[in-house]
Amino acid sequence: MNRTMTYFNLHRTLYSGIGFTLAFFLYVSLVLGHFSSCFTLDVGANSLGLSFYYTQDMVQDFFGSRTQEQLLCYGQFLQVWDVIFAVIYTLMYACWIMYFFNKRRLLLFIPVLGMIADWAENYVELLMLEFYLNSNPIPEMLVSLGSGINSFKWSLSVLTYLLILLGIVMALIRLLRKSKRYKN
Repeated sequence: MNRTMTYFNLHRTLYSGIGFTLAFFLYVSLVLGHFSSCFTLDVGANSLGLSFYYTQDMVQDFFGSRTQEQLLCYGQFLQVWDVIFAVIYTLMYACWIMYFFNKRRLLLFIPVLGMIADWAENYVELLMLEFYLNSNPIPEMLVSLGSGINSFKWSLSVLTYLLILLGIVMALIRLLRKSKRYKN
């Protein structure tokens, strides 16, 4: 039992990464799909945050193609389910970065900043939605701010993916070198 606990403690980050990856996929398939169905359309964008940027026309089209009930559901989704999603994917990314780069914890700022950007973009989207629901024109500055934050979020996500990919490549190289040493 003592040997098992020691082994688990040595590989705790790996198991956490696997666990949060499983949680990520379960959340996407069981929760996000379910709670986004009330505002999803068969044609067109189903979330402003899934595009790299958006314009005033894109925002107007997005809101204009939905009923008030769908827009209220979208607002609820941004306030609750998307916030939780950001926490889950940040924990998943952080575990993998810690596993591959355990001495470089400063790299954890990349996914954490991405999560904060996601939350900030949700807040701006909620402000735009409030303007729209109150029959007020959505300020161009607000659309530009939301789009800029969204682009920043996606840039951080790409950087996170590249970092994890680099970690995988480095781990494979170490594994290959180690196996060559054992063969010789």
